[in-house]
Amino acid sequence: MPIKNRFSEMLPEITAWRQDFHAHPELLFDCHRTAGIVAEKLREFGCDEVVEGIGRTGVVGVIRGKNTSSGRVVGLRADMDALPIHEATGADHASKEAGKMHACGHDGHTAMLMGAAKYLAETRNFDGTVVVIFQPAEEGGGGGDEMCRDGMMERFGIQEVYGMHNWPGTPAGEFAIRPGAFFAATDQFEIAVEGRGGHAAKPHQCVDTTVVAAHLVVAMQSIVSRNADPTLEMVVSVTSFVTESQAFNVIPQHVTLRGTVRTLSQEMRDLAETRIKALAEHTATAFGAKAHVDYRRGYPVMVNSETETEHAAAAARAVSGQCASAPLVMGGEDFAYMLQERPGAYILVGNGDTADVHNPAYDFNDSVIPAGCSFWVELAEQRMPAA
Repeated sequence: MPIKNRFSEMLPEITAWRQDFHAHPELLFDCHRTAGIVAEKLREFGCDEVVEGIGRTGVVGVIRGKNTSSGRVVGLRADMDALPIHEATGADHASKEAGKMHACGHDGHTAMLMGAAKYLAETRNFDGTVVVIFQPAEEGGGGGDEMCRDGMMERFGIQEVYGMHNWPGTPAGEFAIRPGAFFAATDQFEIAVEGRGGHAAKPHQCVDTTVVAAHLVVAMQSIVSRNADPTLEMVVSVTSFVTESQAFNVIPQHVTLRGTVRTLSQEMRDLAETRIKALAEHTATAFGAKAHVDYRRGYPVMVNSETETEHAAAAARAVSGQCASAPLVMGGEDFAYMLQERPGAYILVGNGDTADVHNPAYDFNDSVIPAGCSFWVELAEQRMPAA
């Protein structure tokens, strides 16, 4: 594997950054410590410009090559935030913040892009400008959207943008990517069912919301099996069923259902929302109850551009000698917002045989760092070859 020797030398330093971030996780936009360290390091590396506060707590660094005559500007993005999970790794660098942990590897993503930024600022062996982007609030907060709304793309003249995520179950340091729709749109729904509560021994005097909600849970499974085109991907999951009473002898007046919808096309996204609302309304009416649906659209489908996907794959092959075809992923990723603004691509790098992401036993595999850093540098130098 032709990893750049400099990253093997830098591995202890980059690993120390990563493990420090891991021990001090921050959620959503509350990435002040992490962002502060990133900004300080970027200035130490000699970046030409470092701007804080983009998208609330995002950080952007600008690195100009030995020449900029190509006029090309390439953005490289990493996420910084953690998850509200109690860590169970037992690692020496385990989270010091109760109920918070880096369970998705954003600590590794941030450290790898910092390592690449240090190398690029030292060598500047490219003709153009690299913009390194450190984003907060990927885990549900839409930090990518916030950074775009702050005018990041226009302000720094970004023409194409790339992201990377570690992937447990794939051999460490190997890459995978696919063009087109890659990660799913992530929507949420909450259905409030109202009936008539009363004594469980007198159901004839009630409108039983538990029965209505139970029928609705089953009915919603027909959206995927009987309404959606079977050649198109969709997931509809009810994940919470809450009644207002925990008593054994009370029929509750209110029940709340919550869940998520995952789709990979606008057609399926619209269908899911329409059918959930119709099923809730008509199922409740059939039992003499009422239902109100609060349907909230989240991250859009993340779509890799064809040309930029091949650019990323070429850089991956230069680093590892391979780049596999990635599977469709029904998880969400707010890099989708950046890809709506500019052409670009998102790539996966193997994390090895580790616990899956969003698991209390997960930890980023530090042996992946040289491959990830090398990919970023290779991509920048290939897209903007030195004159």
